[in-house]
Amino acid sequence: MATKPTPTVVLVHGAFADAGSWTGVVAELQNHGIPVVAPSNPLRGLASDAAYIASVASQIDGPVVLVGHSYGGALITVAGTTENVVGLVYVAAYALEEGESLGELQGRFPLSALVSNLKQATYPVEGAEPAVEVTIEAEAFPAVFAADVPASVTKVLAVTQRALAAGAFEETASAAAWRTKPSWALVAGADQAINPEVERFGATRAGATIVEIEGASHAIAVSQPKAVAELILDAVRATS
Repeated sequence: MATKPTPTVVLVHGAFADAGSWTGVVAELQNHGIPVVAPSNPLRGLASDAAYIASVASQIDGPVVLVGHSYGGALITVAGTTENVVGLVYVAAYALEEGESLGELQGRFPLSALVSNLKQATYPVEGAEPAVEVTIEAEAFPAVFAADVPASVTKVLAVTQRALAAGAFEETASAAAWRTKPSWALVAGADQAINPEVERFGATRAGATIVEIEGASHAIAVSQPKAVAELILDAVRATS
């Protein structure tokens, strides 16, 4: 019996980070001969960002496993309806239901430390009033985002973080790809950016295969890339 082609893994970063946050995971996957793409997430809105990720996936020849960290999980939930996407992996991420927003999902549980440590700024919008974007206060960044990452690294991450359009918290998901695509999820047990209960609830609702790492921060892809890569490899093997 002919084997299915190996999927390409598309790594979708979340807010307050960039594609470089996947560096260790990319290296692990490449060491296993897995094709990888880590696009730059625009972070301008759920619908537009998901459309961008869907476009990236649809232009890849062959099957794709979408991996989303944090806000990136919301994006793969929508973009995962793309025909050649065969699996979804949530890494310390939001797994939304169709018609649900980030704010609604978060509101089911006690708020994380992130909420009280956001800094607002504005950015220009052509033909409209400036819009609001948020980052994490630099002083709070290590504890909130990357408590298990060396201080020398978090100092850099804090000043290179990318802002998320505040409106993204209120946009609702137009689809829930986990209803028709198999999913896997990694819960960061000591996450201070997303309440781990939010991660567990979304993953359980999605019927995902769940792995939880006790003591892991939100920046688990940076602090424990081998563990993240292993879950992704499980998804690749299952869909190959």
